[in-house]
Amino acid sequence: MLEPPRGDAKARFRPDFGQRVLLTVDTEEEFEWGGAFTKDDHGLSHVAQIRQFQAFCEGLGVVPLYLVDWPIVMNERAVEVIGESVKRGLAEVGVQLHPWVNPPHEEEVNAFNSYAGNLPHDLERAKFLRLRDEIEAKTGVAPLTYRAGRYGLGPNSAQMLMDAGIAIDTSVRSNFDYRAGHGPDYSRHPLEPYWVDTEHRLLELPVTSVFWGMLRRQGPVLAPLLAKMPMVGSAFSRLGLLEKIPLTPEGVTAEEALRGLDMAIDDGLPIIVLSFHSPSLAVGHTPYVRTEDDLNELYDWFRQVYAYCERYGVKPTSIAEIMQSTIV
Repeated sequence: MLEPPRGDAKARFRPDFGQRVLLTVDTEEEFEWGGAFTKDDHGLSHVAQIRQFQAFCEGLGVVPLYLVDWPIVMNERAVEVIGESVKRGLAEVGVQLHPWVNPPHEEEVNAFNSYAGNLPHDLERAKFLRLRDEIEAKTGVAPLTYRAGRYGLGPNSAQMLMDAGIAIDTSVRSNFDYRAGHGPDYSRHPLEPYWVDTEHRLLELPVTSVFWGMLRRQGPVLAPLLAKMPMVGSAFSRLGLLEKIPLTPEGVTAEEALRGLDMAIDDGLPIIVLSFHSPSLAVGHTPYVRTEDDLNELYDWFRQVYAYCERYGVKPTSIAEIMQSTIV
């Protein structure tokens, strides 16, 4: 699952599917970004803001996919808001595994083990099943989608997901390489959805990050080199030669995101996957939302992105619609 897909793995969709945009929310606890990983030093105060965000999404006609981790599913307020929206068909719920806060706690808590795919297979599976079962018990819905926290897939993750009935994974962050921090390398993975297995049991929906600029076609080759030379990389971006644009409101301006959307739309990407972390729905929990102005800009980012998508006929989609539209 960590290797790029084979040449014939590209997923196909019904002719009337066109291009769609999916909103994914890494719905998780608050913790100190850049700090040490801990089992219990975290907060959940931002959960109160999820209801407002859900209403905002409904106003846009967007069905968000809440990828829920252990502290969230154990929080009654979060389960109430998300569960109600799921029951009304206005939201969907999936699994997001943060191993350091997810029982059973058998491993040493550290950076290496923060990637679930680095754990012994039996432990990765035990943590995943514990979380999946708890989500189903609390929401009444069997989750069909998975995202490894920190995009941490491992060599056994795909089989684990298929054995558990997961139909879609969205852990691959194409054009990113996390090996320096003990994580996986997705720098050679495509942005297009693809089948992980030859029997078409598990569909991969990569998180969208595109290259923009005059040299964007050479992005996969140049970006790893420029990452080793930050000053040169910044110069390439300023000169409009090459820029990597993740489609997230966290650290990416609306202007940058619209440039990225242009690339994704021009390239005919069938599903554009947006993502962000739920603690950014309140001030002070992530580096991206430190003030009320930052929070207002996050909401405005979504307004601009969805208005742009509408202008070009890119409609919001959902996991249910994607599964119904996939040609197997």
